Amino acid sequence: MHFLSTLIVLPLLGALVIISIPSQRPNWVRAVALLTSSLTLVLTLSLINTPDLTSLTEHVKWNPRMGMAYIVGVDGFSLPMIILAALLCLVSILASSSISERVKGYYFLMLFLESAMLGVFLAQDWVLFYVFWEMTLIPLFFLIDRWGGRRRHGAALNFVLYTFGGSVFLLIAMLVLYDSLPSHTFEMEAMAQGARLLTEHKQLWIFLGFLIGFGVKMPVFPIHGWLPLAHVEAPSPVSILLSGILLKMGSYGLLRAAEMLPAGVMSLQNPLAALALISLIYGGLLAWRQSDLKAMIAYSSISHMGVVLLGIATLNVTGLTGAVMQMAAHGFVAGALFFLIGLLYERTNTRDIRDYSSLVRTTPRFAFFTILALFAAVGMPGTAGFVAELHALLGGFVRWGWVVIVLSVGVLISAAYAIRTIVGLFTGPVSEKMLHVRDLGKTEMFTAGALTAFTVSIGIFPAGLLHIINPAVEELSRLFQ
Repeated sequence: MHFLSTLIVLPLLGALVIISIPSQRPNWVRAVALLTSSLTLVLTLSLINTPDLTSLTEHVKWNPRMGMAYIVGVDGFSLPMIILAALLCLVSILASSSISERVKGYYFLMLFLESAMLGVFLAQDWVLFYVFWEMTLIPLFFLIDRWGGRRRHGAALNFVLYTFGGSVFLLIAMLVLYDSLPSHTFEMEAMAQGARLLTEHKQLWIFLGFLIGFGVKMPVFPIHGWLPLAHVEAPSPVSILLSGILLKMGSYGLLRAAEMLPAGVMSLQNPLAALALISLIYGGLLAWRQSDLKAMIAYSSISHMGVVLLGIATLNVTGLTGAVMQMAAHGFVAGALFFLIGLLYERTNTRDIRDYSSLVRTTPRFAFFTILALFAAVGMPGTAGFVAELHALLGGFVRWGWVVIVLSVGVLISAAYAIRTIVGLFTGPVSEKMLHVRDLGKTEMFTAGALTAFTVSIGIFPAGLLHIINPAVEELSRLFQ
């Protein structure tokens, strides 16, 4: 089997092994899930040293009559997302030690979800992309519906209806584009070459379909309604994947659509920027109002994905670089925050910030990583978020001038709720209820440390990530010159 196909199949093989393990052996189930996810991460990290990523492309004819094929490949846009997906899947499994009911089903669905997410980022055929895109809905629905909170049934249904509704627009846009091209193929590269020859008007309408389909998953204002409830009710390990990976699937798909329909994107450049700035401010203000820590992180994700959309809307090298870097940066930061808040909830059975005080005295290790993650979410210098937001800001300034100062307002709002959270959690008199809260253990320290290391290393040494994404970004930006 080829290397990229192995990445997709390996988690599925681990899921099949889990099915064969007796239900009375939950520790074996967890061990298999950890081993499978660890091997997948090792394989994805080995891609970094590949001299020519295009040499890894795998192409097998699927249905020549309909123009469908099994094509998987990797480039500067997909490689950071593949590594992020593999890392956060391992983190989610490490964070799932509290799962004690239906353990086999839980870990089976987690590995199934990992396979589907990797397939989305590796697919180079739009039908294959759509198949993997829809496959992610199945495990997520059951993970939220069976292991979620008190309102889990409504949250799962809300998530599926929103996402499925967006997928309808995505499917229609794909079919209209397919019908508009003489080649009648779903291969991404071939469709892109043909689609660029369409009129601006036709590209505009087709891109609007992709924008709605991918915008629901990002999400962007005003089609974000599924996100807060799903995040709050989902188990914390699933929230890590929802925020860290699922949102990036939407922005990744939007980059692919922009690559295919450059004239349509250019005609919508200013409206996209307006949507981005609204999402940025709106998400930040709603996050500021939340007392539930998970809800705060969920709404902050809308704000951070607004930065991604703004970077895409600039259509220049600097802004697009900021968009891709923000996708990676937000994945690490959101993953760390949901991981840490999930651990805190397991220990205290509350997520209300008003119930805490002076945790720095009882849980200093937890305080250290949480404060660092919150500062990283603001975009503190020395973290990945700073590099990403700086690129987006500079790219926006080149295109729109001082109007992009609104991005700075969003950063100030983020700083306000981050500082409020730090004050609420770690200062004030010691509460008797919090005197015996257990600090991070060794495994939890390792997991939080790994996410922090990625966040800080990219912030201090961004050249490695820039080297990966620059060729793809420069090639895309040339389409808009």
